[in-house]
Amino acid sequence: MVNLKLSTWVPPAHPLNPALQAWAASIEKASGGTIKSTLFPSEQLGKAFDHYDMARDGIADFTYVNPGYQPGRFPIFAAGQLPFLFSNGKGGSAALDEWYRAYAGKEMQDVHFCMAFVHDPGSLHSRVKIVVPSDISGKKIRPAGQTIAAMVTQLGGTNVQASAPESRDVLERGVADAIFFPWGSIMLFGIEKAVKYHIDAPLYTSPFVWVMNKDRYDGMSDAQKKVIDDHCTTEWAEKIATPWADFEHAGIEKLKAMSGHEVYPLTPEQVAEWRKATENLTMAWAEGVKSAGGDPDAALSALKESLARHDAAF
Repeated sequence: MVNLKLSTWVPPAHPLNPALQAWAASIEKASGGTIKSTLFPSEQLGKAFDHYDMARDGIADFTYVNPGYQPGRFPIFAAGQLPFLFSNGKGGSAALDEWYRAYAGKEMQDVHFCMAFVHDPGSLHSRVKIVVPSDISGKKIRPAGQTIAAMVTQLGGTNVQASAPESRDVLERGVADAIFFPWGSIMLFGIEKAVKYHIDAPLYTSPFVWVMNKDRYDGMSDAQKKVIDDHCTTEWAEKIATPWADFEHAGIEKLKAMSGHEVYPLTPEQVAEWRKATENLTMAWAEGVKSAGGDPDAALSALKESLARHDAAF
């Protein structure tokens, strides 16, 4: 009998948690009841920033990781943070997972990689109205990972680092003026009480991984390993991501209907400004991959091909 500890840092009401519980229930059934799991949400076992190391060190058996919380540590995976790549979270998750399987064994070699996925594209939400890239200048922004952080710096803003659970507080206290965040989660984390302006455009997405402690996996029987392998697939990545993608996308209309909030689209000219302002982020990402001994051109081409196959290219 194996009892697994699953750890996430999002609150119980977040749609990722029931999706992971359904995944765990499927594992229990497929293993004939020999693999049971308990989910610990809301940073019960450790802070959001620590979840990769928690899996590595066995503090939890499976952990939900935002690699963007640790800039420079996973340079290839950071391609998933580049703006204007993903059009949706469902096919986008399948595309990301399928692509990253070629790299996970090397880049995340001290854990057992299970799957990768993205949230539905998010945007910029602010206390003061921001429309074009030049509006970032002088503002304090909570970014959505290292790539967006680099963009903020490049545009003359200051980054305020805070995990999702900490974000409302830094905005309410005026420590930050704006935040890059997915739509439905704005209300889940209470951030709508601190911001009122929202750009209605898929500016970015954040990629995540679900990883396992290596020793825990290695200690299982062959039959149990097969059950885990059968649940660490591209199909499961999309299945896990789908309820979350629907939840985030629905947040756009909810905020539009909310009194005191302004949700505004960008003109084609304004979108072109954002695209131009983010061009060198790809170059900076490529340099990071080269420094780690990787081939950025091949990696990015493969990701774009995977996105096209899954109807998820922006």
